[in-house]
Amino acid sequence: MAAASATAQAEGTVIAIHSLDEWTIQIEEANSAKKLVVIDFTASWCGPCRIIAPVFADLAKKHTNAVFLKVDVDELKPIAEQFSVEAMPTFLFMKEGDVKDRVVGAMKDELASKLELHMAM
Repeated sequence: MAAASATAQAEGTVIAIHSLDEWTIQIEEANSAKKLVVIDFTASWCGPCRIIAPVFADLAKKHTNAVFLKVDVDELKPIAEQFSVEAMPTFLFMKEGDVKDRVVGAMKDELASKLELHMAM
């Protein structure tokens, strides 16, 4: 029952990932549901990350059929390294385990247009 409520609660929100286990669970659930995963690689000290965060949250509310994850690069360095994240914020678009696209920087319009593009696929 806990797993079902966690998934239902996740729709329309940004899920902050704090462990490798949480990361694995979210990615596996999204992959099995064939959902688009949008990941915000962020850092607490990053000014542009704080500016774009409400935009990312609004996109999550509008696109409830995608999974929106937030990963702090200092907290989960192995995940950031796995995806060669070198600047914050970096947004990755993944589908079924494959990285389809990325946006580097707090680029609101580019983030929204790439989201629309990948939601249509």
